[in-house]
Amino acid sequence: MRFLARRLAYSVALAIGVSFLSFLFLQLAPGNFFDEMRLNPQISTQTVNQFYKQYGMDRPIFTRYLCWLRSAAKGDWGISFAYNSPVAPLILARSRNTLLLTGTATMLSWMVVLPIGVISAATRRRRPWFDHAASLTTTILLVIPDLLLALGVLWLAVRTHWVPVGGMLSQGSEGTAWGQFKDLTVHLIAPVLVLVIGSCPILFRHVRAAMLEVLDAPYIRAVQAHGISTSRILFRHALPAAAAPLVSLFGLSLGSLLSVSLLVEVVMNWPGLGPLLLESILARDVYVVIGAVMSAAIFLIGGLLVSDLLLFAVDPRIRTEGMA
Repeated sequence: MRFLARRLAYSVALAIGVSFLSFLFLQLAPGNFFDEMRLNPQISTQTVNQFYKQYGMDRPIFTRYLCWLRSAAKGDWGISFAYNSPVAPLILARSRNTLLLTGTATMLSWMVVLPIGVISAATRRRRPWFDHAASLTTTILLVIPDLLLALGVLWLAVRTHWVPVGGMLSQGSEGTAWGQFKDLTVHLIAPVLVLVIGSCPILFRHVRAAMLEVLDAPYIRAVQAHGISTSRILFRHALPAAAAPLVSLFGLSLGSLLSVSLLVEVVMNWPGLGPLLLESILARDVYVVIGAVMSAAIFLIGGLLVSDLLLFAVDPRIRTEGMA
């Protein structure tokens, strides 16, 4: 339990550090939300100054950060300048959409990569053409920028009308729950496809490398000498032995997918954190930007915590570390 306690304390400290640095950099950046209001001749200088003091922008940075921490502890996460409302409801609605997109893409990516990586490592000598084809395909996909990939899928969807793009639900979608679920699934295809194609090359290389290292181990050769079937050796002996580095990779893959999903959401017009973050940056709505950044950081930290829990479950060395 010491391992999990250390990881939890590290996660809390990391979240606080990210919040402080985000707040500091945004507050030190030139300009703010009220500078554009001063350019509007219909708004008087006295009104702008009143808003400036009302939102506490005349206070020192550290004082504002402490006020934001108290607001975050209450569940408000500050007040949005543009919407004049607490940030938390704005972030929560968009975070669910981003989590749905990222979680679906993560699950599908691992479902695709695990069997291909295992088979590619197992057949590198008997059927090298499969390993070469898989490696060549992932190399080609690896050099394609995520933005170009998203634009290509968007162009294909618009030209062929195979799948809808933009939003989560169609305007004429059925009112039943099953109809909305089908419509949501169809709208997920394009952005999820971009994320899966973009993440598979890196994951494939890690899975293949981990399996190659395990398959060359002496105990795997001893198991093969007993005449056990190849599929049983791969999925009952080799894959669990290679699980430790792959489990550690899970949290990082979630973080990388999350960073790419913000870009994909803007291109595909998916109503997640990406468009909200872009709009808030352009409008200099500081507390909404901090809320979006913290939501992304919490997703990443949560993914790392899940990886640590899985690593604690599959690796006995971690469980016996405290006893030793």
